[in-house]
Amino acid sequence: MEKISQQLLPVYEPREAENIALLVMEELFDVKRMDIIMHCPLEMDLAQLQKLNDVLALLVQGSPVQYALGSAWFYGRKFEVNSAVLIPRPETEELVQVIVDDIKGRDGLRMLDIGTGSGCIAISLALESPSCTVFACDISDPALAMAQKNAENLHARVQFFQSDILTERNNIEGLDVIVSNPPYVLNAERDKMHRNVLDYEPLQALFVPDDDPLMFYRAIAKYGQKTLGEKGLLYFEINEAKGRDMLKLLQEMGYADCNILPDLHGKDRFVRACWKPGH
Repeated sequence: MEKISQQLLPVYEPREAENIALLVMEELFDVKRMDIIMHCPLEMDLAQLQKLNDVLALLVQGSPVQYALGSAWFYGRKFEVNSAVLIPRPETEELVQVIVDDIKGRDGLRMLDIGTGSGCIAISLALESPSCTVFACDISDPALAMAQKNAENLHARVQFFQSDILTERNNIEGLDVIVSNPPYVLNAERDKMHRNVLDYEPLQALFVPDDDPLMFYRAIAKYGQKTLGEKGLLYFEINEAKGRDMLKLLQEMGYADCNILPDLHGKDRFVRACWKPGH
């Protein structure tokens, strides 16, 4: 492990290099982290050695470890990822948990994930609530191909389709839940982001114009006005600086019971609202 982490030091701080080295060994050699730390004997064949060298070559170039490995863990499941999709984040797992808790005991719901990327939200919801019908869309065909592959690998029933929510005209009627983690990073915030995000992850899934940061939320909320049934629920992951603006937007559009929900770090990260026309 020390040899691997040493090779990563030009790119990462020592502690992060060590954590990445541990993750690489866990994933490539199917060993437990404690066994690695305790220096238990580890055997590798030529194919595994070649795979390790390939992964290291990507890592020293700055590739995120999830892309180098071709996979990321989300909500206890392994998802395939590549540069066509964002790497699933722990905060988004929290959003899934909020929805799972809210719909517990309710069968036969119809749910839509907008901007599905790797499919991590839609697939997790489908597997946690197998009686529900789950739809998912994305503007990117390569992202949809990855999401479909993940659904097949994880045996999840999700109906995927291509769509640009900014121009969407095909409505799925009678939805009970709409969820989205759309682009929400301001162009002005680029300088705060790590190079391995800017150089590798799909920028169209990250950034919004500084002069219209809520453009996707507005479009999705408008779509929800037409497609959510009475008391249908709308969930968003948001930019932590835009919580109050989000509440104002949704309330002005006729949504009720609008709430900001913090993530585990106490940051304003999610918004939940209910569609009650005429309330």
